[in-house]
Amino acid sequence: MTGADADVVVAGAGPNGLMLACELALAGCRPVVLDRAPGPDPEPKANGLVGQVVTVLERRGLVARLTGDDRPVPPVPGYTFAGMPLELVRLADNPLRVVPVGQPRIAAVLADRAAELGAEIRWGHELVDVRHGADGVAVEVDGPDGRYRIDAGYLVGADGGRSTVRRICGIAFPGVSQDRSTTRIGAVRVRPEQLEPASGGLVVPGFGTLAPFAGVRTDRGGVTWAPLPGRDPLLTAVEWDRPPSATTMSLDELRASVARVLGADVAFEAPDGAGPHALRRIEGGNNRHAERFRDGRVLLLGDAAHVDTAGGQGLNLGMQDAVNLGWKLARSCAATPAAISWTATTPNAGPPPAGCCCTRAR
Repeated sequence: MTGADADVVVAGAGPNGLMLACELALAGCRPVVLDRAPGPDPEPKANGLVGQVVTVLERRGLVARLTGDDRPVPPVPGYTFAGMPLELVRLADNPLRVVPVGQPRIAAVLADRAAELGAEIRWGHELVDVRHGADGVAVEVDGPDGRYRIDAGYLVGADGGRSTVRRICGIAFPGVSQDRSTTRIGAVRVRPEQLEPASGGLVVPGFGTLAPFAGVRTDRGGVTWAPLPGRDPLLTAVEWDRPPSATTMSLDELRASVARVLGADVAFEAPDGAGPHALRRIEGGNNRHAERFRDGRVLLLGDAAHVDTAGGQGLNLGMQDAVNLGWKLARSCAATPAAISWTATTPNAGPPPAGCCCTRAR
């Protein structure tokens, strides 16, 4: 859009919005990222990257930044999905790779990279309205110095499951919500003698051993023990038909929930250090899908477009959304075709063509 303040405005500076900003800036576009929060969210939510997104980020040189290791990520021998252990080591060509890095670290690396590439990130700036026509959008923003307007070619709502962008555009979000379950997650510290030496499983007297990442189910719910490498382990308890709690989430609440599910007490304490340490309660869940992902020059991305509480795949799917959308938007913004024609979303796509944005030094 000639004369616009930005090629693309991105609402939401989480990992999805920041990934899109990186892709757009890498292809020569001018993205502006808005977020109403005063700065990055320090809360440890997602615990890492799984699957195809790892391949995509390797091609962007971002996995090395996340891990400090520039070697290719090896496939994992096994994985648990929907409570079922998968022995991937039996596959001749195991495709599944995992990067266990917390969401705050992912967002910080993406923000640094986006800024390097020329994207502008405006913390404390909240999108409040948008008007769009055939050739662009006018975005109204409340910032620290008052309300102002940005003219841009496109707006992308990467602003989560309660998306303001989706609401303003009147896009329905049909699906299913349930309020029967309560999930409690906490980072914990246990004594070395509580761990099974060979597997790293958590030994629970009166119950047995919680195998790493496998999860167990009882008639009362489920418990998962996740000893994340290089980080505090996570203990998760899910219960059904528990009344909502009005109190602040605590380790005592997690301890009681685990005991109800397993029928046995688990000893643990708060992790060492100042944190922030993961400690969350999630009431209910949602499985919803926007009736459309586009309204003229406005598009939806990540949780703004689809939420699924099963499997913890929101971050991985959203970042792949960002890469897929990025090259398409860049092409529409009249960036150099050679720099944007290779999507990098298919692991077996082979090397990018000469001049591709993956290989250009910027």
